[in-house]
Amino acid sequence: MDVAAGRDRVSVTPMPNALSREKSPYLLQHAENPVDWLPWGEAAFARARAEQKPIFLSIGYSTCHWCHVMAHESFENAAIAGILNEHFVSVKVDREERPDVDKVYMAYVQAMTGHGGWPLSAWLSPDLKPFYGGTYFPPDERHGRPGFPGVLQAIALAWRERREQLLSEGERAVNALRGYFSNRDRDEGGAGPGNAGPPLADVAGQAFELGFRHFHESFDAANGGFGGAPKFPRAANLSFLIRVAALQGTGSEMGGEAIRMVAATLQAMARGGIHDHVGGGFHRYSVDETWFVPHFEKMLYDQAQIALNSLEAKQATGDERFAWLARDILEYVRRDLTAPEGGFYTAEDADSARAHDLGGHAEGAFYVWTAAELREALGEEYAWIAGHFGVDENGNVPDRLDPQNEFHGQNILMQRRPLLESAKRAGLEPEEANTRLLAVLERLRGIRARRPRPLRDDKVVTAGNGLMISALARAHQVLVSAAPAGTERAGYLAAATRAAEFIERELHDPARGILYRTWRHGRGATEGFAEDYAFLIQGLLDLYEAGFELRWLQWAERLQATMDRLFWDEADGGYFNSTAGDPSIVLRLKEDYDGAEPAPSSVAALNLLRLAAMTGEAGLRERGRRTIDAFRAQWSRVPQAMPQILCALELALEPPRHVVLAGDPNAADFNVLAAVVHERLGPRRVLLAADGGAGQAWLARRAPWLAGMRPTGGRATAYVCEEFTCQAPTADPEELRRIL
Repeated sequence: MDVAAGRDRVSVTPMPNALSREKSPYLLQHAENPVDWLPWGEAAFARARAEQKPIFLSIGYSTCHWCHVMAHESFENAAIAGILNEHFVSVKVDREERPDVDKVYMAYVQAMTGHGGWPLSAWLSPDLKPFYGGTYFPPDERHGRPGFPGVLQAIALAWRERREQLLSEGERAVNALRGYFSNRDRDEGGAGPGNAGPPLADVAGQAFELGFRHFHESFDAANGGFGGAPKFPRAANLSFLIRVAALQGTGSEMGGEAIRMVAATLQAMARGGIHDHVGGGFHRYSVDETWFVPHFEKMLYDQAQIALNSLEAKQATGDERFAWLARDILEYVRRDLTAPEGGFYTAEDADSARAHDLGGHAEGAFYVWTAAELREALGEEYAWIAGHFGVDENGNVPDRLDPQNEFHGQNILMQRRPLLESAKRAGLEPEEANTRLLAVLERLRGIRARRPRPLRDDKVVTAGNGLMISALARAHQVLVSAAPAGTERAGYLAAATRAAEFIERELHDPARGILYRTWRHGRGATEGFAEDYAFLIQGLLDLYEAGFELRWLQWAERLQATMDRLFWDEADGGYFNSTAGDPSIVLRLKEDYDGAEPAPSSVAALNLLRLAAMTGEAGLRERGRRTIDAFRAQWSRVPQAMPQILCALELALEPPRHVVLAGDPNAADFNVLAAVVHERLGPRRVLLAADGGAGQAWLARRAPWLAGMRPTGGRATAYVCEEFTCQAPTADPEELRRIL
């Protein structure tokens, strides 16, 4: 038998392996593989040492399409499993549970091959040092990729005959990575010990110009976004451009161009197939340059960050389409990714079962439509809806974008015409067309709900929940903070508050002051990483500024102290991803790239500066500046690598700005003033509530200048301050609008 041929897979009766005792949906997906998988941990390492076998490490996540492909092709193949079981100790890791493990071996594979991704495949010595790696391996030689069985057999042979060479390679690889990461921030231009470098303000200005130029030159004017295919909704890019516009002014040439790129990108994404027009929210990325054909998984962290981009675009432009886009995303999250207990689930899969007449699983099966399905569902509405979304009788996905032939005869909905044009062609007034379009999408959502739904990764990850708490809190500020109580106003703030309370109740140990990483039918055993602290602290600061409950600011301050204790690099500044002393982590890294999620230090820098302005703690401000300086060598030379940390420079270089609202945070006049603060894009301001009670007293003990701020004439009053010097207080929304 040719074990490399997927069609020759041996059928076996599944026997649960050690993964059956895990909570992770990803690990449970592999619990009945014939591979004798072990979870990451001492039991696996001890077996490798005792049996003197190399470790095969496979890292992925539950909604990863190519992880499913490799599982079906190789890990369910009994013959391939036999090779693994005979020659290796096989270990599975959910990257969302153990990002620290993932980042170490991803750094190795990227250094070795020039690329990365999931599934990540690495071979390690029993002392966890990598000597070979890659990503997806097909079951046979294909498209220049070696077949997985051949790779396994070659490595097994090398382990028998040239073991010392492999061990030496593992030692060399770890030392090389350690040297690279240790020396990188001490390069010329960095701010390591003895090398202060040029003034931060000078370097920051140059980095902003260089970063803007990079995005301007790589901007795809025809399709939005940056560069060509594939296209990812990398939110940090847009966050940076929005800060450029805020600092330069949206009316300036540079600021206007920055907002134009942001607006065009978000509008192109909203039109594209990457947007789930029927159910709301966004898929992970598109394989083409037009945002048409996505990889269909839907990640919580993407929803949160794209919603934040949309809210800031609304502030910058006043365009209600961006408010609509934020609502679209948040409604999807509240409906489909919210646990009954209040936390938010991690993701939905790309793959699902096909309709009964086709059978099997396929990527996007839940989301795509045949023309016949749509005609039957829509009746007389079909013609104009088909034109609006580019539906074709034979399917609208070209062969070049469908190498697996999964979309043959299917249509991915993408807005091909502006609604005004579709309305005109259908002989409808724009408002009528919009109403009918919404009704059609609601009808399609009901039909789609009867299909087999993709797997939902129902674990709650602290970091992702922190990002979503931010998005909901900011939505309350930007969209509905002045709305009457009992309307939509309560929805976003209530959802953010429930999630924060869930994390506090289920994923926080108050005795030790620490966070835990995941929850699924109970708290997981893994303690939180730097990103969990950074993203949650950001969410709590946003939640305080949305609802003015002091408990969230107080908890954020305590969590920051814990983050500093566990992750701070005292020698060079910035935050390590993981704590010290974990023997299973061969290399302690500080992340220096703002990717699908921003680096922990990028978010922490802004958190520290905000907390310093809120509490008056000078030490926090200094730590924030040191965090920025720790990565100067990276962001000053390649600012597009860390656009999120550049967003913190504003608070690091300029005096603190405050808006203090005196009055009852639950009163209508207070919320009218708060809404004015959030109407337009502008410089960063810390927003505090002088509530006349315990909250104001707590703040005034740290910042005594707040003690005397009171409502005037029985009305909520705004104090606009810079460098602790305040303008005349005002209770008039129009006057506040003028002086901001």
